[in-house]
Amino acid sequence: MSTGFFNGIDKIPHEGPDSINPLAYHHYNPDEMVMGKRMEDHLRFAVAWWHSFAWEGNDPFGGQTFVRPWHPQDSMANARLKADVAFEMFRILGQPYYCWHDVDIRPDQGNFADNLSTLDEITDYMGEKMELTGTKLLWGTANMFSHRRFMSGASTNPDPDVFAFAAATVKSCIDATHKLGGENYVLWGGREGYETLINTDMGAELDHMGRFLNMVVEYKHKIGFKGQILVEPKPQEPSKHQYDYDAATCIGFLRKYGLEDEVKLNLEQGHAILAGHSFEHEIAVAMAEGMFGSIDMNRNDYQSGWDTDQFPNNVPEVALAYYHILKGGGFTQGGTNFDAKLRRQSLDPVDLVAAHVGAMDVCARGLKAAAAMLEDGGLETALAERYAGWETPEAKAMLDGDLGSIAQRVLDQGVNPEPKSGRQEILENYINRFV
Repeated sequence: MSTGFFNGIDKIPHEGPDSINPLAYHHYNPDEMVMGKRMEDHLRFAVAWWHSFAWEGNDPFGGQTFVRPWHPQDSMANARLKADVAFEMFRILGQPYYCWHDVDIRPDQGNFADNLSTLDEITDYMGEKMELTGTKLLWGTANMFSHRRFMSGASTNPDPDVFAFAAATVKSCIDATHKLGGENYVLWGGREGYETLINTDMGAELDHMGRFLNMVVEYKHKIGFKGQILVEPKPQEPSKHQYDYDAATCIGFLRKYGLEDEVKLNLEQGHAILAGHSFEHEIAVAMAEGMFGSIDMNRNDYQSGWDTDQFPNNVPEVALAYYHILKGGGFTQGGTNFDAKLRRQSLDPVDLVAAHVGAMDVCARGLKAAAAMLEDGGLETALAERYAGWETPEAKAMLDGDLGSIAQRVLDQGVNPEPKSGRQEILENYINRFV
């Protein structure tokens, strides 16, 4: 049943690249076959409940700009209305998944018992809608960074009572995710870090964070939750330094605490940029270590030094991200979550729909470009040629030798190598043929 919020916007059709309809897919066709698999099954799109429905248009220098029928978000009646609108948009877009934080879907009552009650109530309501629409839950998570109780962290908080509140909250959110058939559970350490080392015991905080995550894994197995446990790297903002800085830092942390076989990474484009990396770098690092799980697809404004969470619109960037995902075997339980929000001046419901339509088209173009590059094999051929010397028996034997034997070989054979071109510009030109 229509809520009227989207004012008669119909289900988005696929009209092809020649269409000029702003509310049509030009490149995203869920049934199109790409490398032997449906496009929808490759991309596994999800809408983020928080930015799409809970965010009110505030930024660090200004307050609410959006006025929605479910504002203020302080009652269960408005939480149900928000859910009605959300599932209406899921139907309009035709995307298969969504994601949530607990505080996005129910009001914060200020105490755990009431939060638990309202979370159970709203997820029962959402479960009924999932049955009717077929929309699935990609992942759930707990917001443990907005409320003042978490100002000094959650699992890393110096107050054990905050640690306990966080643990209880995560348990409730894993239970809710499990109940709704969620395919992953994400832990995002929004304030797991420090503002100053003057008042921080870093060793203790890291140990507490490691134990917390081990308890999450233990509980997952206890209840039979089959979803992936994911952690999300982010370098800074709001904390001066966050312990989950980037993919490599998280991988080192997981190995230190014996979690490398239990936890994978949920990687975000905007967070990669804040860490001084490209998105494909973060994906390639996770893939190389067998810890790739899922992605949050967005972009940052490259003139701003903070996480602007804009919808993706750069096909070459997206193509390289999906190139590494496809090269690594694609998603298993993860997917493409649009952790992206409207600009605070984009007030109308049609803006929210159009933003997702454009982003899904950009990802579809990127996916097809990535698949075409893989099928053509030009980058893989160039890579094989560049490293061909390591395929010789002599080079392989060198890796099993020692510095003395290698030095003797250099002397005996008069080894004096000349540099070889990396051909970066030629390869960049090659990529541009596909995007």
